[in-house]
Amino acid sequence: MSSLRRSTRAQDRGTTPWVLSFEEAGHNELARVGGKGANLGELTRAGLPVPPGFCVTTEAYTQIAEKANLTSLIAALPKEGGQADIAKITATIRKRLLDTSLPSDLAASVRAAYLSLGNGIPCAVAVRSSATAEDLPFASFAGQQDTYLNILGEEALLDAVRRCWASLWTERAVSYRLSNQIDQSSVSLSVVVQRMIDVAVAGVLFTANPLTGKRRQAVIDANPGLGEAVVSGAVNPDHFVVNTSSGEIIERRLGDKRILIRALPDGGTQRIEREDQSKQACLTDEQVRALARLGAQVEEHYQAPQDTEWAIDAAGKLWLTQARPITTLYPLPPSALLPDNVLHVYLSANALQGVYQPFTPMGIALYRHFAASGVRLAGFDPGPRESGPGFLIEANMRLFIDITTALRNPLGRRLLSAILSIGETRSAEILKTLMIDPRLPVATSRRWNFIRRALLATIRLHLPQNLLQALISPQAARQRVRELYPKLQQELTASSQASSVERLDLVENFAVQRLAYIIGSIAPVMASGSLCFALAGKLLGNLADADERQTVLRGLPFNPTTEMDLMLWNIAKKIAAEQDVVTFMLEHSAKQLSAAYQQHTLPPIVQQSLSEFLQTYGHRGVAEIDLGLPRWSDDPTHILGVLLNYLRLKEPDQAPDVLFTHGAQQAEAMVHELTRRATKRNWLRGWLVNFCLRRTRNLVGMRESHKFYVVKIIARMRDILHPVALELVNNGCLEQTDDLYFLSFQEARAALKGKDMRDLVRERRATYEQELHRRHVPHILLSDGSEPSTMVATKNGDKILHGTPASAGRITAKARVIRDPVGAHLEPGEILIAPSTDPGWTPLFLTAGALIMEMGGSMSHGAVVAREYGIPAVVGVIGATERIQTGQIISVDGSTGSIILQEQETEMAAAMS
Repeated sequence: MSSLRRSTRAQDRGTTPWVLSFEEAGHNELARVGGKGANLGELTRAGLPVPPGFCVTTEAYTQIAEKANLTSLIAALPKEGGQADIAKITATIRKRLLDTSLPSDLAASVRAAYLSLGNGIPCAVAVRSSATAEDLPFASFAGQQDTYLNILGEEALLDAVRRCWASLWTERAVSYRLSNQIDQSSVSLSVVVQRMIDVAVAGVLFTANPLTGKRRQAVIDANPGLGEAVVSGAVNPDHFVVNTSSGEIIERRLGDKRILIRALPDGGTQRIEREDQSKQACLTDEQVRALARLGAQVEEHYQAPQDTEWAIDAAGKLWLTQARPITTLYPLPPSALLPDNVLHVYLSANALQGVYQPFTPMGIALYRHFAASGVRLAGFDPGPRESGPGFLIEANMRLFIDITTALRNPLGRRLLSAILSIGETRSAEILKTLMIDPRLPVATSRRWNFIRRALLATIRLHLPQNLLQALISPQAARQRVRELYPKLQQELTASSQASSVERLDLVENFAVQRLAYIIGSIAPVMASGSLCFALAGKLLGNLADADERQTVLRGLPFNPTTEMDLMLWNIAKKIAAEQDVVTFMLEHSAKQLSAAYQQHTLPPIVQQSLSEFLQTYGHRGVAEIDLGLPRWSDDPTHILGVLLNYLRLKEPDQAPDVLFTHGAQQAEAMVHELTRRATKRNWLRGWLVNFCLRRTRNLVGMRESHKFYVVKIIARMRDILHPVALELVNNGCLEQTDDLYFLSFQEARAALKGKDMRDLVRERRATYEQELHRRHVPHILLSDGSEPSTMVATKNGDKILHGTPASAGRITAKARVIRDPVGAHLEPGEILIAPSTDPGWTPLFLTAGALIMEMGGSMSHGAVVAREYGIPAVVGVIGATERIQTGQIISVDGSTGSIILQEQETEMAAAMS
């Protein structure tokens, strides 16, 4: 490779770098050599056994693309859908690339690099595409571009390079980038040229089990001949699973290995079909262990599980021919690096809060302070201010709670099961499978210590008094809650002269000392209502079924979330009375209307009504518990989108306020009926049932109040921190004000001292954007990398799904899958399918025919609000957003928790028929 290095150094002195050797490639050269080239460069630099090779850089592709005049064609590619257009445009792009001749200096550089691989003699090489948007931590893009094996000769090589460039623009590759929201004009292609070895056996190796997620388990598929047979799925290979720590082969399954692909002497490959070879393994046990050790070295280098391709030559030497991240595995927190016989269990805090998306770094910091506030109330050490209690774990910008200690305690197990059974049923089912795991033995219970701590927190929060007050006088309890925010508002006030450091201190101190107090002050009000509801159920016994008891929860008063939704509906009713305003609204998108609102150019009735709404509820938003996210008062696009949905509702009897009032009337009638039934048994039982059900309706609606006030506090914190963000932007330490929320409080203080945080924020923003598109987030994650949810058997079939019944009722209608409510379109009466919901979603509930969620339990936010609106709801439905398609006709039974998939027709198919 010496001549190649001399050639590249000459290029660095001023000529275009058409070629880089593997030794010169690496992740710092990603833009020039693409993901595959960068990884091979990294492996070579790390001293791992990689066959020698070089990369034809993206500068070469860029020059050819410019010469082929592709800019206008790429710009014409559709941004979504449009397969016919994609096929036509991509065919034209490929033809132009194949027909464009290579500049003489480029061709000469590739020829020289190629000949250097064989010491001046043409040798067989593999020619692989290496796009700049592949083999990345968030998307591997494996197999999206072409590979050519056993290419022999200079002209054959140049032709293969040209064909690799063209493969960047296949329909498959363009559609894949489209689905991953990657800008087509931003991608480029390098070509990897790697010397072929005399392969005896080859295959793939995953350094973590891709099916279970379990770390320290190498999974190997092997077949004689070139690895293409395994990679392409053309053969049933030998399959091995190895415990990386011990070297034990824990699974061995021999394939028939009927297909063998081998290199031909004059170039190209040959596919050979053979007799069944399942009696003999193609690898020895020592080779299997050696491969596992090699995979562990690769993983150690990257500090993340890897999907590798490997080969063993005729002399028995192991070679790595490729490595890429395993993008389907959810990353583990650093604390999960534990011995094999130790297990920790992490429960998703995001799932408990109904927030599927990641948190911003400052949002995570605030959550840690909130946890510290609760821990301090119970008399425990809250831990360092920056990291908070040790049980709160961050993994990929999401929060998990380490519940290992609770699972090893008999009382803790019961409490966890009870809490999750009503708040996150799916997780409760998973916990049952974990309680028999030998790595989670029950420890000696220190019950009295726990009781003492609980009593301490109870006394400090005045829980008994507050609970008793709610039972005796619900009106007084509600008044106390209403007076809570003004008191806290006075504490959380910064003078206009306060410095940025003082503002940070104010927000942090309040979070650590007072946030948990809000929950503790309000929770007893709702809890007393729930206790009354449970007691009424006990008193009624078989006098009422579950659906009848649920009816009592319809149209509950004093719920700030339903009051918010109904206020928005009343605005829609006002607008609907003026047809010219309705026409104006429906002719514009929510984004356009939001811009008009900011400029005060909306029709007066809309401008004034929306302003009044935002004065009361502008502190709210989607994923509103994240300090780093804007509020509706910052950007009302979502609310205007909901208003547009409301304006499309044409059935007067389906109007949300009518349904809500009807639900309240049904509830009152049911209270009378159940009281009558109980009185027939005896008068005391009747009186107690009536008392409990009345208290239920007066108090349970307060369930949303604690979050309502916490979110108001968060919005106030954002106001206090805004001058801090402005100072950092003016000082050049940040690029824009919202960048502040991509720092921790400690980092913000460092920025105030002059530390430039712009690069750090750009990196975190990029990760955040990637995480927004993650389709799977585990409810429960184990420290060995596995997700116990994959082990829980489900009753789901081809035509039926099951979940937890959350709100009674039955409906058959079209489904609408929505993963992000902002800008979502929901036709009146459609069934809303969502991964999870928080209060920011609930305006959509008013026009939904039913609700289905992948997360949640009978007392989760979505379930409670669905009951109040009287729409059927089923929660904890595994894979709902994947199994159900938008436009599909489905039947939902909120009493049994069953969902029948009646038709597989989607909106697109219906439109074509």
